[in-house]
Amino acid sequence: MNMSLRYSLWLVLLGLLSLYIIKATAKVPTIVVFGDSSVDSGNNDYIMTTAKANFRPYGRDFDNEEPTGRFSNGRLATDYLSKAFGLPSFVPAYLDPDYGIEQFASGVCFASASTGLDNATADIFNVIPMWQQLEYYKEYRGRLKSYQGEAKAKDTLSEALYIVSIGTNDFIENYYSPRSERSSQFTVPEYEEFLLGIAEGFLRELHGLGGRKIDVTSLPPMGCLPLTRMTNSKAVGFCNEEYNALARDFNVKLRRLVRRLNGELPGAKIVYGNVYDFFADVVQNPSSYGFQNSVTGCCGTGLFETSFLCNTRTFTCPDADEFVFWDSIHPTDRMNHIIADQIMKSTLYIFL
Repeated sequence: MNMSLRYSLWLVLLGLLSLYIIKATAKVPTIVVFGDSSVDSGNNDYIMTTAKANFRPYGRDFDNEEPTGRFSNGRLATDYLSKAFGLPSFVPAYLDPDYGIEQFASGVCFASASTGLDNATADIFNVIPMWQQLEYYKEYRGRLKSYQGEAKAKDTLSEALYIVSIGTNDFIENYYSPRSERSSQFTVPEYEEFLLGIAEGFLRELHGLGGRKIDVTSLPPMGCLPLTRMTNSKAVGFCNEEYNALARDFNVKLRRLVRRLNGELPGAKIVYGNVYDFFADVVQNPSSYGFQNSVTGCCGTGLFETSFLCNTRTFTCPDADEFVFWDSIHPTDRMNHIIADQIMKSTLYIFL
């Protein structure tokens, strides 16, 4: 082997070693999750609310066919993200007594189904508001310091990946509900700014508590959920384009907020997780992704069943992998897996 070839091979090996070192030093040690039912791994099981999913057929495709409180037939996108970072294959709920700080040290979820940025949204089903999720996180920080020691816990929390997925309920459950007062108090743009102000306060406080790597997930095409299709008075069965236009507008403002906070908060690495465009493409072209149905959910008629309306007395489809939606609001395990893969490729790869 001549010298030039040896030298070239050495450079290649050196490059590969450098990539390995960079990846190893940048590894995410834990995933910390805030938000609503899109990421709630079971916290609502342990509070007084009807917004639960801790019964069959929920979880029918999870480990041991166990209903864990996840609003899916299996795992959530955050579970798959955890696995993608080399962490456990699911993120446990903080309020679950079966888990302790040993498990929470590598992943913890504070999310609560049916909650929102607006405290009034959380009040509708008596679930955990965002300020309370942050209080649980403060408690968790103290437990982690006792478990890992002050220095290691500080490193863990600063290198952790924080995922914030919330906002849909503020509009669907709250603002557009006939019983809501928000629509008389705010115009849609005013309510968007109200929510963005709360989101900014939350992110600033999270940063002040040591959070640096933060994924802020966009609103999905909420007008194309089976439930919002069914309740679309202008064209029943079709996507509610008013809701989708609102989601797009809110997402533009959310991305702008993320960009501004990155410039203002020292050391912040906040990313905007755009799920809207990808999700909309799946709904419009399901066969391209291996799905047969993107209009109704697997559970029951798939038009309105969610939570307690999706139960063992309700017929469910034989193969949930053929469906984008599990119930009338939430994605199937397979769709959650695809969402996680997309987020990793488009956004979170920078933290590998």
